[in-house]
Amino acid sequence: MKRFLFTLATVATLAGCATTDSGPIAARRAEMMAQIQAEPRGNYYIGRRYYKSDYKFWGYVRRPGEPWKAARLVMLNENQKLAPDRAAGTLGSDNGVEYKLFGHFSGDTVYEPSSNGFYPEFVLTGYEVRDGSPAPIFRPQKLALDPAARVIVTPY
Repeated sequence: MKRFLFTLATVATLAGCATTDSGPIAARRAEMMAQIQAEPRGNYYIGRRYYKSDYKFWGYVRRPGEPWKAARLVMLNENQKLAPDRAAGTLGSDNGVEYKLFGHFSGDTVYEPSSNGFYPEFVLTGYEVRDGSPAPIFRPQKLALDPAARVIVTPY
């Protein structure tokens, strides 16, 4: 019986650790959530670069005021404007950077063969850097932002 109770207590403790943020990360996320709620609505999007060396998608894009868990992983149409890293000639150098994006969703989906996935197409017409070191939106953050890791993590 003691072994059962010890196992049950251990599982409950570990489960609690896996689902909550604490300390500085929790404070940054709380501040980020408040900033998201205060974002002025308008004809723009918020994008977070999500670079993976083996995949060709660009990153996550959401509407102002929406949480990151509502963001969509997109393929970027650069016919009108090059992505920031491509324009600089340093592919992936902006991994994790947050942008104010101008453009629109075309309504088309694009096949990305390395992930065997279909992603919405975002037609980029302009951008501004919002934050070079924004609050974490991924769990686990380190694995998510590792360009060599062949895993696709969604925001939470």
